[in-house]
Amino acid sequence: MYDPLKAKTKVALSVAASFVFGLALASQFGFVETAVELPVVQTAPAVAEEAVRPAMDLSEAFVNIADAVTPSVVRIETTRALAPERSAPGWFPYRGQQPRQDLPDVLPSSGSGFIISADGHVMTNNHVIDDAERISVILPDGRDFGARVVGTDPTTDIAVIKIEGDDFPPISLGSSDDVEVGEWVLAIGNPGFSRAAPDRLDYTVTAGIISAVGRSLNLINSTLYQDPDFEGNPGYAIENFIQTDAVINSGNSGGPMVNLRGQVIGINSAIMSRTGAYQGYGFAIPIDLAHQVMNDLITYGRVRRALLGIRGQSVASEDAEALGLPEVAGALVQSVTAGAPAGIAGLRLGDVITEIDGEKVETINDLQHLIALKAPGDRVSITFYRQTGQGDAMTAPAEVTVQLQEQPYTAPSAAAGAPQAQGRNADAIGIRVGEITREIAMELRLESTRGVVVEEIQINGPAHRKAINRGCVITEIGGEPIDSVRDYRDAVSRVAAGEVVSVIASCQPVGREPSMYNIRVPR
Repeated sequence: MYDPLKAKTKVALSVAASFVFGLALASQFGFVETAVELPVVQTAPAVAEEAVRPAMDLSEAFVNIADAVTPSVVRIETTRALAPERSAPGWFPYRGQQPRQDLPDVLPSSGSGFIISADGHVMTNNHVIDDAERISVILPDGRDFGARVVGTDPTTDIAVIKIEGDDFPPISLGSSDDVEVGEWVLAIGNPGFSRAAPDRLDYTVTAGIISAVGRSLNLINSTLYQDPDFEGNPGYAIENFIQTDAVINSGNSGGPMVNLRGQVIGINSAIMSRTGAYQGYGFAIPIDLAHQVMNDLITYGRVRRALLGIRGQSVASEDAEALGLPEVAGALVQSVTAGAPAGIAGLRLGDVITEIDGEKVETINDLQHLIALKAPGDRVSITFYRQTGQGDAMTAPAEVTVQLQEQPYTAPSAAAGAPQAQGRNADAIGIRVGEITREIAMELRLESTRGVVVEEIQINGPAHRKAINRGCVITEIGGEPIDSVRDYRDAVSRVAAGEVVSVIASCQPVGREPSMYNIRVPR
């Protein structure tokens, strides 16, 4: 007799057996993943927190300093010429002519700086902006400003520029007079890659210690002697660098070196290297000197340098032995300028200056630095040794008061408020365009002559930083179609400084679809 329950049970058992058999068969051929048991990973600290507490506290201090200081550190990009990008893809002659050879090839240049006042004053190195036709300042939040030069001083490699606006985050300035060898410092800046580059490294922070103070490398002197446009006396250059092993690379120039209180004690300026890459020797301009120069540049548009009126050298061991000095330290007077403050006060050849207003003078660099911190007209007390006769030992130290004069030479600088040149033939966004002739259309394989072609690009200008190159065809600006150069100029003229305009352009290689480039017109 047919039993329905028994029949259903047989079917169920058959299905189950078939499933088990199929699963086993599939596993043999690798159709089914088998469970993998992952190893147990240890996450407990290997060292007790108490055992490394000092290092952890220092690490936390670095984090806090970076958070506090980085918003004030800016990127500075400069343009030194308007030139064809002869290495750009799709480069070609226009209108059957060879590319213009009278415009020099110039690579984009960049460096760092830091905001020193809420109204937009920025301090940097002179060599970062020297000879720049256009200067752009990019804040950490991405805002982009055109900058004007307030003043420069090549003899100290200091420059002050300004961006328009308010409520900028100023950095805190400390004192380089308090710096001690072995002290922890952070160097903050930008390594110098273009904003258009995909591998850019922005706003780097490195740590190290103060390795030495009062270093003279003859860097500024050498640079000024080789500069045919420099009209002053390179001998007035002042070098009293702070040395550090914190990493300073290309593009960090002009950025701040800060102490553990987040105060600027120096301006990153140079490295010493046999390879061109960092090798452990970084140098910063002391902030006390930079602050003095900054005040002059903002107040007068130039540096008013105090004059003592001597030429000297650091005391060597032979000098100390011959002159009977108590130690190998001081600045040996080699000559005195007639009518200068030193001569008027009675200083003469062979005197050894050991103190200025109680500050010890160990080298000629110390003397230059201490005088540079004074203003013309200041009265200073000078402690010196003098030999009374041939072969006699030096007398006990004497003191004399000197009223400083102003050096006849003051480093040239841009007049305060002078606008920066926009570059030859450059428009508001840093390009020059031309009509698309039938010949150019054929050269670019365009379907029509609609639009305008970019003929020249301002290196590191607003358009260049957005990857617009020579040969790009612009067909729309701010939603307005562009059919001619007149259309282009009218559209650009309606964009105010500081505003963002959308540009539709097709760029090389040939056949690329139109793309949108949002460009901010510099203020």
